[in-house]
Amino acid sequence: MDNQRPFLIIALVFILFMIWQAWQIDNAPQPEPTTASSESGDLPPADVPAAPVATPGSVPAEASPTAAAQKRIRVVTDVLDLEIDTRGGTIVRADLPTYPVSLDKPDTPVRILDEATRGYVAQSGLRHVETDGQDALELAPTHHAVYEAGADEYRLAAGQQELRVPLTWTGANGVTVTKVFTFTRGDFLVDVAHEVRNAGDQPWTAQQYRHLRHGPADDADGSMLLYTFTGAAYYDDAFHKLAFDDMQDDPLDADITGGWAAMLQHYFLSAWIPDQGATNHYYSMVIPQAGTTDYIVGLRSEPMSVAPGETAAFHTQFYVGPKIQERLEEIAEGLDLSVDYGVFTIFAKPLFWLLELIHDLIGNWGWAIIAVTVLIKAVFYKLSATSYRSMAKMRQVQPKLAALKERYGDDKQRMNKELFDLYKKEKINPLGGCLPILVQIPVFIAFYWMLLEAVELRQAPWILWIHDLSTRDPYFVLPVLMGITMIIQHKLNPAPIDPVQQKIMMILPIVFTVFFAFFPAGLVLYWFVNSLLSITQQWYIMQKMEKAKA
Repeated sequence: MDNQRPFLIIALVFILFMIWQAWQIDNAPQPEPTTASSESGDLPPADVPAAPVATPGSVPAEASPTAAAQKRIRVVTDVLDLEIDTRGGTIVRADLPTYPVSLDKPDTPVRILDEATRGYVAQSGLRHVETDGQDALELAPTHHAVYEAGADEYRLAAGQQELRVPLTWTGANGVTVTKVFTFTRGDFLVDVAHEVRNAGDQPWTAQQYRHLRHGPADDADGSMLLYTFTGAAYYDDAFHKLAFDDMQDDPLDADITGGWAAMLQHYFLSAWIPDQGATNHYYSMVIPQAGTTDYIVGLRSEPMSVAPGETAAFHTQFYVGPKIQERLEEIAEGLDLSVDYGVFTIFAKPLFWLLELIHDLIGNWGWAIIAVTVLIKAVFYKLSATSYRSMAKMRQVQPKLAALKERYGDDKQRMNKELFDLYKKEKINPLGGCLPILVQIPVFIAFYWMLLEAVELRQAPWILWIHDLSTRDPYFVLPVLMGITMIIQHKLNPAPIDPVQQKIMMILPIVFTVFFAFFPAGLVLYWFVNSLLSITQQWYIMQKMEKAKA
């Protein structure tokens, strides 16, 4: 069987898969915005998660702060550039100075949190557990409360390893809460604490909640071939994606020990990570917002009481940055799964581990891809050799096949019988040429997802004109070279008997050249090198068999 046919199978399967994904994006039913519900009835504002209420009573809407009461402060470290709104201590903007948006714009950082254009913010606060019938919203600082800041800007100084940013809120009940953000040099992980001092004469009980809020996702940044998930995710001993469109009909509502809640996008994420030994209630909400809809995923802690004259603190962590797999593994179990390889994770993760290991040795991702390709080819060497021997035998009996075609071409049943007898006599397995490449299809697709999802390969150069292995070859050199290798392989393989198949195999190199022109350069590099090695191995086996026959 012609060795080119499995390429067609790969293309058809892959295209159908991508078309299905694109159809899902365009045609999935959109939820109708409704006011979020809570355990204790309607609680204005609707985006404050519910807390247990011991004494019934109405909860009036919280007064909005005046323009003069709130402001935004800037926090700059070596890897983060943030804006924090003193209303709620909400992180409303997060830029990554070490990750430019593109090679053409090295001074424009990637922006993850972005209230202005995407309604994407990180909110956290304390929700008072009512024990005396008082107004809960006046007894603890939710993300609507206004804090006081000691400065308008905080910067990590040269040689400084840690930067603390305190915000202070004082309640009418004598409770003071200091919300402290602690930043560490070189790290995208932020410690967030609500330090409570109860100077009142009554016990004070509250829960800490933290959530991520996002406006409707923009599908324009994902093409059919380069589609990646944008939406919420959480972990409860298993990784779960929660599409915005699913939050209305199937909201998250579960008690989970450990875990995390996140918003995902291509290469980057934001995530709230609680104490991994604590149990939190995880939730999602859909909030109508002035002609649009906001989507929330988050978690709230168990209640904690602070006696009069005592102090206590609620602690959590917040990550906002790239999906660096090694670092995410260190932060929390399963956080590295946010690098979503899908059903091919079982192949992609070992491949990336090997690729990263080789990269650490040679320092270039392009050469690492070539090295991994050689190793993969070595693993499949014997299986490929069996395939090429089968094709060499098919090539040798081509004249006999042509004679059978001429003699029994109009009698398909007799033709099939004669072909079977010929294969049996010559000890040829007609499927032998397909099996090795079919086995490699999962590896190929895993390589695709690895190159698409691994931020370590983002804007990674190889040589000469290839400055970013995660995007297409700007001059289409690699796709053309790959097309040439396919033509060479076509010449080496036995020609199909069917004229229609012959024509398909002749145009297949052109089709695949166009198809691969839009794939990441790293993937095309992998397949080009794999094809070169295949041609070398196939030619060697054919020469060896020709000499043996002579």
